[in-house]
Amino acid sequence: MAVALLVGVTAVWGSTFLVIQDATDTMPVLDFMAARFTVGALVLAALRPRRIMSLDRAGWAGGAALGIALGTAYTLQVFGLRHTSATISAFVTGMFVVFTPLLAALVLRRRVTPAAWAGTGLAFAGLALLTLNGLRIGTGELLTLGCALGIALQILGTDTWAAGRDPYALAFAQMATVAVAASLAALPGGLSLLPPDRAAWFGVVWTGVFATAAALVVQTWAQTRLSPVRVAVVLTLEPAFAALVGVFAGDVLSARQVIGSLLVLLAMLLVELRSTSATGPRTGTDTSTDTGTGIDTSTDTGTGIDTGIDTGTGTGTDRRTEPAAVPRLAPSSTP
Repeated sequence: MAVALLVGVTAVWGSTFLVIQDATDTMPVLDFMAARFTVGALVLAALRPRRIMSLDRAGWAGGAALGIALGTAYTLQVFGLRHTSATISAFVTGMFVVFTPLLAALVLRRRVTPAAWAGTGLAFAGLALLTLNGLRIGTGELLTLGCALGIALQILGTDTWAAGRDPYALAFAQMATVAVAASLAALPGGLSLLPPDRAAWFGVVWTGVFATAAALVVQTWAQTRLSPVRVAVVLTLEPAFAALVGVFAGDVLSARQVIGSLLVLLAMLLVELRSTSATGPRTGTDTSTDTGTGIDTSTDTGTGIDTGIDTGTGTGTDRRTEPAAVPRLAPSSTP
């Protein structure tokens, strides 16, 4: 049951690229962003209002910073979808899995494992085959690469601010920040949270309720019942679902793009599986405040693969196995 539901979540995430493309044909991008995240935040607030009230002032500040990174990433992705296909957007967005260890090495001075570097090389080779048009990258692909970079920054920020705080409340703070920021940005052009037609209505409801709020609940539940390797493999189905939806919708991939897509997918699998196999499932009793144990803080935007980073305070008996969706980084020699 857990695997079936998690596969369903990745299918929903994969479908959002095409859904967003259709919705933003008639609804301005910033209006769509404001409506989507307003719906998502309201759903989370309705599901567990007490959890949201537990967040302290520093947690709200951290959530706001993470929300800015997340909102910037999604805005770039939606604008990128105006210039590229849903299929290519899905694979380029998945580059956040590779950008995360690179940023950790450059910014946090952590040593990256050989498997992570191998995944990086494979992903960039696949990206070149998938997106390069001659010697240049198209506007849509470049904007979507910015999205992947923003998601990677959000992952690293979560690792910093989520320790000791309720991950559900922190996720709400991020969604609320994106909703407010997108609304303010849309005001000069005339903000309208009401979708103008059926396609836009469907996009707002689908991404806000199912691909954001409901997917977060299902994903968290499934991760308490599956081993890290199984979860990692299931989550990498998202770009495959996006490609499948795109093909059914009329996208045509050349042989070169198919090879590039397979290389990107292989890079994601390599990064995921090598990191989880190196650590294995972690079970037992956790009574310390730690990053990487205890409470799961992974979140979804409806656009990319689950990061699987978990930070926070774990107390009592922890019988869950947790996936590490970003490469396991060796401890830094720099304090």
